[in-house]
Amino acid sequence: MLALGFVGWIVIGGLAGWIASKIKGNDAEQGILMNIVMGVLGGVLGGYVLKFFGVDVANKGMIFSFVTCLIGAVVVISIKQYFQKR
Repeated sequence: MLALGFVGWIVIGGLAGWIASKIKGNDAEQGILMNIVMGVLGGVLGGYVLKFFGVDVANKGMIFSFVTCLIGAVVVISIKQYFQKR
C-alpha cells in the first residue's frame, strides 16, 4: 500500500472511520478511538479484498487509499452493528 507511515495511516483511518460512522448514523455511539480503529480495520479489509480481486493497491495514491479505507470502514461498522443487534 501507499507508504504513508504509521501516523499517516492513523490520520487517514481516523478520518475515514469518522465519515463512515456519520454515513452509518452511529457517530454518537463511537468515540475518536473507535473511529480510528474502524477506519484502519476498514483499510486493511479493503486492501485485502482488492488484492484478492487482482487490483494493484501499492501505488494508487492518497485518494484511492482514503476511499478504500472509507468503504472498508462502512463494511466493518455494518458488521459491528449487525452483531450488536443480535
